[in-house]
Amino acid sequence: MTFTSRIGKVRASFTGSLTKFRSRNEVDGLIWEDLEEALLLADVGATTTDRLINEVRQLSKEEQVNNPERVLEILQRKMIDSLESSNRELRQDSSLSIWLFVGVNGVGKTTTIGKLASQRNSMGQKIVLAAGDTFRAAAVEQLKQWAELSESTVISGSEGADPSSVIFDAVEHAASKGVELVLADTAGRVHTKSNLMEELQKIRRVAEKGDGTVTETLLVIDATTGQNGLIQARQFTEAAQVTGVALTKLDGTSRGGIIFAINEELGIPVKLVGIGERVEDLLPFEPTDFVNALFD
Repeated sequence: MTFTSRIGKVRASFTGSLTKFRSRNEVDGLIWEDLEEALLLADVGATTTDRLINEVRQLSKEEQVNNPERVLEILQRKMIDSLESSNRELRQDSSLSIWLFVGVNGVGKTTTIGKLASQRNSMGQKIVLAAGDTFRAAAVEQLKQWAELSESTVISGSEGADPSSVIFDAVEHAASKGVELVLADTAGRVHTKSNLMEELQKIRRVAEKGDGTVTETLLVIDATTGQNGLIQARQFTEAAQVTGVALTKLDGTSRGGIIFAINEELGIPVKLVGIGERVEDLLPFEPTDFVNALFD
């Protein structure tokens, strides 16, 4: 299946929201209202929608565009430009890199870690997985299952153990074995009186006390949550110094426009997208492919 077909719900929603726009025969005042409505319905977000409308309207005026389809071509180009401007590379140091995965429970953090571990293993990298979600026994077991598939080592602690200590131990183990990359799971909520965001700040501090450096803090968001995902992103960004987003379940939602809102309103690039259950269904995010799929 092609990428376009895999995000069929996103594409169908966006195409449907443009129905009224495409029924127009000329570029007049009403067409801009239709375009604004279409972008908002697609969950692009108010701030990004306003900017896109203003830029497309200005260019259409300068180029004396009077064909609605030509307006869409300009919009398509501007949407790609807005996403292409960010750095989406997953960063590794020359020595030992730590990638922290944060996000609320149920968004697919552990699965995302497992898929990445398998992909990196197939590239010849050795991986250590840190089971930092010590409040959920199921998360630790799930990580161990992924470790078997990716030939990785899991460092875990007892249930309810200090997540920071588990991740510190994982980094120390990786350093002793000459491993280049630690993928660290974290809790989506805590079962103690401590605040989750304070816990994440502590994890980052402790993780870097050893021989490793946190080069990525990836916020995992379930695409089906739409604008709620943006609220989550704001909270985690303030506490965890988020460097990128892994957007899961993009194949199961009509709310893919959240990618634009995350990128623009928070200044955080979407680096990975999940479009299925298989290991190969976790993909680097490619703005041109995504936007072209919406208009295809």
